[in-house]
Amino acid sequence: VGMDFFTVPTVTFKLLWVFFVIRHDRRRVVHFAVTEYAMTSWIVQCLREAFPFDARPRFAVLDRDGKYGSEVPKALRRIGTEPIRCAYRSPWQNSVAERWIGSVRRELLDHVVVLNADHLTRLLSSFVGYYNRTRCHLGVDKDSPEGRVPSFKPSTPATIVAFPEVGGLQHRYEWKAAA
Repeated sequence: VGMDFFTVPTVTFKLLWVFFVIRHDRRRVVHFAVTEYAMTSWIVQCLREAFPFDARPRFAVLDRDGKYGSEVPKALRRIGTEPIRCAYRSPWQNSVAERWIGSVRRELLDHVVVLNADHLTRLLSSFVGYYNRTRCHLGVDKDSPEGRVPSFKPSTPATIVAFPEVGGLQHRYEWKAAA
C-alpha cells in the first residue's frame, strides 16, 4: 500500500489535512481521514482503522514527512507491515498515491469550495465511492478498483442514460431499453 497527505484550504483559509491509504495492486482507496492537526498519534489511529484484524499489507510505502516521526513506522511493524521510506524529494517512488492526489484535485477539489472538515469528509466519501466502484483506470485494464460488470446494449432502440455521482461532478453511464 501507499500512504500520503495532502492539504485542502477551506472557505475561511484554514488548512485541512487529508491522510489516505491506497492499495497499489488495484488502486483502491482503503482509508482516508480529515483533520485540522495531523499528529503522529492521529496517524497511528488512522492506521489501526485502515487495517483491522488480518487485513494488513506486507509493505507500506511512505515518504519522509516529519509527521510520521518514528512512531508510525513502529506501529506499522507492530501490525506486521514493513515500512518502506521513499528517497528524499522523490514523489515518483510513491506514484500511485501521488496520482490519486492529482485525480482528487482535478476531478473534485478544483470544482468546489470546501466549508469545513465535515464538508470535506462528505465530499471525499462520495468521491472515494465513485473512484473505487465506477471510475475506470488504465492501470487495472480499464476497470474500477472493485471491479465493474459491463453493460451491453439490450436492443436496437436502446439509449445511454447518465447517472450523476459525486454531486453531479462525475457520471456513470448505462444502457436503457427503449420503452
